[in-house]
Amino acid sequence: MIAIDTSSWIAYFSGSAGGDDVELVASALADHQACLPPVVLTELLSDPRLPREVASLLLALPRLELLSDYWERAGLLRAKVLARRHRARLADTLIAQSCIDHDVRLVTRDADFRHFARLGGLRLGV
Repeated sequence: MIAIDTSSWIAYFSGSAGGDDVELVASALADHQACLPPVVLTELLSDPRLPREVASLLLALPRLELLSDYWERAGLLRAKVLARRHRARLADTLIAQSCIDHDVRLVTRDADFRHFARLGGLRLGV
């Protein structure tokens, strides 16, 4: 399975021709390997202009379930990144922790996730 971040979904749905992430999204969908961290689903469904067919596709994808003590691990992960004076947005932290918990790679365009990879063990797909 491959988790896909909001930034890569937006690029994919906008028809962006460039980017390894867009190719990975297409490949993961074709191979039935795409999954969603819950926060990504929330971010995408928050768009009031999201087409109904896109929402249906997203809702049909498997989601990474929250594991026991998820919130504690996410807080500790964020503290570790912030202690190094790196950006650690709350949504990014929650996405990273979901992927770490399930040992799945995250496909993203957001460079801030590199801090979670270096300090928390997040595996990045691009």
